[in-house]
Amino acid sequence: MAYGYITELNDHIQRDHVKFHNRYNLTLAGDLYYPKNIDQQQPLPALIVGAPYGGVKEQGPAVYANELAQRGFVVLTFDQTHMEDSAGEPRRVSSPGLFAESFSAAVDYLGIQVPFVDREKIRVIGICGSGGFSLAAAAVDTRIKAVATASMYDITDIRGMMGLSKDQLDKMKDDLAQQRWEDYANGMPEYKPSFPTKPYPSVDALPKTDPITNEWQRFYAVPRGFHQNARGNFTTTSNQAMLQFSALDYIDEITPRPILFIFGDRAHSRSFSERAYDMANEPKEKYIVEDCEHIDLYDRVDKIPLAKLESFFKQHL
Repeated sequence: MAYGYITELNDHIQRDHVKFHNRYNLTLAGDLYYPKNIDQQQPLPALIVGAPYGGVKEQGPAVYANELAQRGFVVLTFDQTHMEDSAGEPRRVSSPGLFAESFSAAVDYLGIQVPFVDREKIRVIGICGSGGFSLAAAAVDTRIKAVATASMYDITDIRGMMGLSKDQLDKMKDDLAQQRWEDYANGMPEYKPSFPTKPYPSVDALPKTDPITNEWQRFYAVPRGFHQNARGNFTTTSNQAMLQFSALDYIDEITPRPILFIFGDRAHSRSFSERAYDMANEPKEKYIVEDCEHIDLYDRVDKIPLAKLESFFKQHL
């Protein structure tokens, strides 16, 4: 059985499957959402929505795009390079540089190939891990006029995220270095998925794990958010690339373009948004959703502050 979009497309919204390429000439697969009744002679503002780390366009991005297109935006979602329908071999290799580049490639596409987009009004939403990558992109690409993050994760902050001591960090580096030899000898990189090939029927059927793993499972491993091409995790040695890169080094250079950080009051990832907010210059804003955990901002339209996103982006047009 194949699993598709986790949300039903609104009858008034058109969704086109599109292809575009990054500056390395890798093809990215995307979906373009827009109101069916638009006047294509009157360019609209556009939003680019990036998926959680390891997620695909049919999951959280589809929810945001379906809702925000109803509010008058053209919305582009996409699969990251080496993921699902996008190009890149071997599969499930992650690179923070390439993942940030994808946002700029999306801006290229919207500004050149979609005539009903106002290229001076392109903004970005980064969900979870895409939050960090979208901020890295915006720091150097001034065509991105505003950024909103939802349940942001900075995947490049492995040292802080895992609370590693110097000895633990050294061991991780040694293990990754040894794994490169094994990958080379095997002719393929090691990949250990986090989620099953078929969803558990319900949350009650999930195996008991630690609280954060259990939260991921409550989205990705049950029908709520399951997709066969979002198995979780990336190739083992992808962590070496994350150790070489810091997504937030130049976040202060995004000013005077605005940033909105959205996170739940109960989100285990809250510290990432708080830290990024502290590092950013004005204009910046925090929006805290009450009674909300990390994964709620993936798909819960009763929790995602759509009106706030609409007002934020339209305020800064």
